[in-house]
Amino acid sequence: METYVVGGYVRDLLMGRPCKDIDILVVGSGIDFAHRFADFLPGNRKVQFFQNYGTAMLRVGDLELEFVGARKESYRSESRKPLVEDGTLLDDLTRRDFTINSIAIGIYPNFGEIVDPFGGQQHIRDRILITPTDPLITFSDDPLRMMRAVRFATQLNFDIHAQTLEAIRTHVTRLSIISKERISEELNKMILAHKPSIGFKLLFDTGLLHQFFPEMVKLQGVQSVNGHAHKDNFYHTLKVLDNICETTDDLWLRWAAILHDIAKPPTQKYYVGQGWTFHGHEELGARMVPQIFRNLKLPLNEKMKFVQKMVKLHLRPIALTKSDITDSAVRRMVFEAGEDLEALMKLCRADITSTNDYKVRRYLKNFDLLTEKVKEVEEKDRLRSWQPPIDGQELMTLFNIPAGPVVGELKNAIREAILEGEIENNYSAAMEFVLKKAQAMGLQKTING
Repeated sequence: METYVVGGYVRDLLMGRPCKDIDILVVGSGIDFAHRFADFLPGNRKVQFFQNYGTAMLRVGDLELEFVGARKESYRSESRKPLVEDGTLLDDLTRRDFTINSIAIGIYPNFGEIVDPFGGQQHIRDRILITPTDPLITFSDDPLRMMRAVRFATQLNFDIHAQTLEAIRTHVTRLSIISKERISEELNKMILAHKPSIGFKLLFDTGLLHQFFPEMVKLQGVQSVNGHAHKDNFYHTLKVLDNICETTDDLWLRWAAILHDIAKPPTQKYYVGQGWTFHGHEELGARMVPQIFRNLKLPLNEKMKFVQKMVKLHLRPIALTKSDITDSAVRRMVFEAGEDLEALMKLCRADITSTNDYKVRRYLKNFDLLTEKVKEVEEKDRLRSWQPPIDGQELMTLFNIPAGPVVGELKNAIREAILEGEIENNYSAAMEFVLKKAQAMGLQKTING
């Protein structure tokens, strides 16, 4: 059978990029070839195959091989699922999204021969994305390719050809037939790139962002009253995102950067003598996170709660740098951030953006002082993974009281005393404090307690 390596592996090989996913194209049955290939390998290799799609997968070491038969496709306007039939190598290369992915290297019979019918090698050298056929047809057939264009442009730092870019603008509304899961899959890959702002600017400029993320679109723009203008929060957000990408590969911390100011548009107000304010945008933003995650089909689990927490707390460290840093204020921040304190500090440092270099230097200097203060308080008070020195069950036994608001009041009193620095964060100090507090509340310690 004629056999070729195709797609992303060939592109990355030509670009000198690492890639562990290898697509093997067979002019014939990819499933049959995969089983025959596995028989030649040592050990009992298990082939996963999907008869309906004509594909098979096989893992060899840290490489993942996917086998597929050459095919040609035709589409209906209401769906991105094509009608598929057997095809030639050229048919298969023609149906692909971009010329840089439409290059094949022969395995059998012409080992090492490069087949490049659409000039993909030159386009790699030119760092440009072009579709192998009319882009209007390419994007109408499968609108997800528009998201892939933006994702590749971001990951590879390629330009999108003018005609291809215009075709995206023409077909943006076709994105409506794509599931949010598939859109978010491409979006997350883009967010994990070295400089995601490239992609978000393309998404905004083409109108794609408007189709699935209107909350972010609303960040764009500047209003002015009496000569006083606020900053463009869309481009500020992109700067924060790029900043945080220099310190973390964590997808969800990057999402926190994207959403940290998401509630500025609905909280925006102008006051004479004070200027523009966005009071409460951190609280409202945190409340908006679950709905945004639902709309984008992102996971509604601990990842979402982490993003929500970062959005809610993102102003806290910056606020502390603007005044005398007290131990009690730092304790409260450390307590609320808990195990996510480093992530919060990274987000807040990334949020220091300004065209005024002096202001940036001053903020960063104050932020460094805050970081040292946090370290001191943490070492002394151990609040990172704080647990009450005396739990509710012990309080109920100690004072012979049922579960309820009185127990909650005592626990809150212990916590507040520790956070305010009135007592140390240990059992004996907490016990001495709670006995006095209970006495003032008219509670009596039981004999057994």
